[in-house]
Order: sequence, then structure tokens, then C-alpha cells
Amino acid sequence: MRETPSTYNLQPCHKTSTYKKSKHRGRSQSHPFINYIRKLAGAFKIFSFWEKKPSGTVTRSSKSDKKVGISFSNDVSTGNSSKSSSSFKFSNSYSSSSNRSGPVGTLTCSIEEIFKATANFSSTNKIGEGGFGTVYKGKLMDGSLVAVKRAKKNDYDKLLSMEFKNEVLALSKIEHLNLVRLHGYVEHGDERIIVLEYVGNGNLREHLDGTRGNGLEIAQRLDVAIDVAHAIAYLHMYSDPPIIHRDIKASNILITEKLRAKVADFGFARLSTEDPGVTHISTMIKGTTGYLDPEYLRTYTLTEKSDVYSFGVLLVEIVTGRPPIDQKRPLKERVTTRWAIQKLKEKEAIVAMDPMLRRSPSSNMVVDKVLELASRCLSSHRQSRPSMKECAEVLWKIRKDFKDITLSSSFASAPHQSANFPHRNAKKSREQTFGIQDGENYKFISA
Repeated sequence: MRETPSTYNLQPCHKTSTYKKSKHRGRSQSHPFINYIRKLAGAFKIFSFWEKKPSGTVTRSSKSDKKVGISFSNDVSTGNSSKSSSSFKFSNSYSSSSNRSGPVGTLTCSIEEIFKATANFSSTNKIGEGGFGTVYKGKLMDGSLVAVKRAKKNDYDKLLSMEFKNEVLALSKIEHLNLVRLHGYVEHGDERIIVLEYVGNGNLREHLDGTRGNGLEIAQRLDVAIDVAHAIAYLHMYSDPPIIHRDIKASNILITEKLRAKVADFGFARLSTEDPGVTHISTMIKGTTGYLDPEYLRTYTLTEKSDVYSFGVLLVEIVTGRPPIDQKRPLKERVTTRWAIQKLKEKEAIVAMDPMLRRSPSSNMVVDKVLELASRCLSSHRQSRPSMKECAEVLWKIRKDFKDITLSSSFASAPHQSANFPHRNAKKSREQTFGIQDGENYKFISA
């Protein structure tokens, strides 16, 4: 507890009132009544200063100068106790405030600033849409860009509320180069808004479809696969508690300007149990058709290996360029994973290779090895699937082999310079390069 300030501290440290000085300069004391009033004023200031604020609230700067709570609940289906992370205070229930914002990173903003940043959620700023809501590009007052994820207003219900809380809770606990960073969130009336790191080069599905960028070469696709593997391995092994993403898919993999990957969209994420004796979580099915773990679908038991299965689907997608389910294809090719793995078994993996990719010994090797890893990830039994850490290690080895083969192939195909070096006329060369005629005396002077 803080000690009560002494009576000497009750006096103001500076005096500015004109009436405090006597007309006669020789007088050093004020009127007793005035001294009594000063003491009362000083005591009132000290009392106001030490008065504690209500817990779970933080003051943000806005025109209305309101207090906004930043209490946040746990994923209601996890049953885990909450932990503090960054600026958030996690509790078992929302605070009663109808207007809340949470500064997770360095960003604190009001609902008015969000409307201004997105030009009132103009359709021209729309950059994506999903089950939770719509994502807009926003420009803050300092010029920085953010992604503003706005929940569906008309359909806002308990399910969307849980997804909103899950995403903020999960993102507030993680920090990784290959995971989209959470800046903060805002709740105001029926508005539920998440402010995220802006990644402006589209998602992996758009790049594979050719609607964004100039097409990804095999080396770039391999880098993306490694980035995603690192991100998911981090969620499984290094976040506390471990996080199961539950929605790993190409449209949730954002591509940076340098063609590297960031995993996004944690609306379906689940915080794993901290009890080491618990091997799985029983929960309702969440995810995207084509990426869902069949054992999860069959038993309703969720483990980290469910993310591994989805990652296997993603690997097939990366090397084939096709979505997991392609209704435009012949019946035997509609389920892309089944078709591609069958081609691998028939030693015809090259047939499954994306036609947009250039064929070479090194790229052919990558497709073979990546499909082999995907086949392990897609095992019907979760015990047979590798961990995400092992997936990352295998992909690192594939990338190393790819570079080695590419380098050796370039050396083998490069002609020896001495055999193809053009014959040069020394005299003519001297005249053209230096303007030197025969018989002239010259010397080179160092610069």
C-alpha cells in the first residue's frame, strides 16, 4: 500500500494567484483563512490523485473522452483459464461497457478513426471477404496502412461473437514473422472490428490462379510452403498455450511484396489444453471443405495433426496450382489431392505439376518430394502424419537439394569461356577504347 502523504506535501509547490501576495513587501505570511483554504485544496488534489481507477478499463483519446474496457473472454469451448498478454486483460466475461477497444500492439484508435481510415467502409477499400465479415484497407492519420476486419452486422450472433473473441485472443498471444500481426480491436454498439497488419499483395490462391502477380515459380512456391510450415509449427510448439488454427487454406495465406507468406484468419482457432495428459479436444466441426481432416470429421476430436492434414492439402495445391475440389475437371480429377497422390504412386508426378511451372530436373525433383511429404500429411490416421516441425525440416532439405541441383545444372550447361571467347584485334581495341595510336608514349595513372 502507498503511504499517506505528509502534511507538508499538501501545500501546492507553486503559487500563481495574485491575491496571495501582500501589498506590503515586508509581510511574509498570508491571512490564516487563506492558508486554511489552501490546505483543503491541496488535500482534495492528493485525494483525487490517489483514487484508483476501476479495473479492466483504459482511457483512450477521442472527442467524447470516454473510458473503454478491454476485458476479453476466453474461447468458451476451451475451458482454459485466461492469461494476460500485451495490453489486454483477459477475464471470464465481457465488461459491461458497450464501447471497448483494445490496443494489442502500438495502435489505439476510436470507432470514428476507423470510419475515417476506411472512408466509411467504402467498397473501393474492400480487399477481402469471409465467413466472419469483410476486410477493408485503411489508412490511419499518420499515413500507415492497416487491414480492418469488420464483422457482419445483420447476422451478428453468438457464433460470430465467439469467432471474434477467438481471433483476438489467439492473435494477442502470438508474434511471428509469418503470422499476420494484430494491432487492436474496437467494439462499439453493434460494430465488431479487428485491426490487423496490412499485407497488400493478395493471397496465395489469387497468385496460383494468375489473377494476382506474374505467377509463382517453383522456388517461390517452396519458400511460401516453408513460411507456412514455420508459422504453424510456432503455433503448435511455441505459443502458450498451443494454438490449433483449424482453417489452413490458400486464401488464408497472404503474400507479401517480396513473395513471402503470412498466415491469417484465426476465427476458427482453438487454444489447446495445457494439461499434458489430454491428447485431443472434442468440439464441433469447423473448417473449409476440401481441407478438413477426415478423422476430425469422423470422431469430432481435434488435434494439432488436423492442421497437418490441411497443410498436406495446401502442399498439393501449391505444386498443382489447382484448388482442392475442382468441379470443372473430369470426375477422376475433381478431388485434387486424390488425383495428385495417385499420379505420384504411378511415378507420374510430372503430370500433376502446374502447367505454369517450367520443367527442369530441379523443379521435377521438388514436385516429387513435396508430393511425397503431402502424402504423409494426408494419412487417414493422425498417428502416421508428421509434426509441423518435421514438415518444415523436410521442406528445408528439399529447398537445399533444389538449389544444389540448379547450381550444378547451370555449371554443366555453361560453356568454357576460353573455347568461345571471340578473337580480338589488340591494336583496334586500343584505338577504340583509349584512343591510343601506335608509337605514342602512354601510361596509366591510378584514379
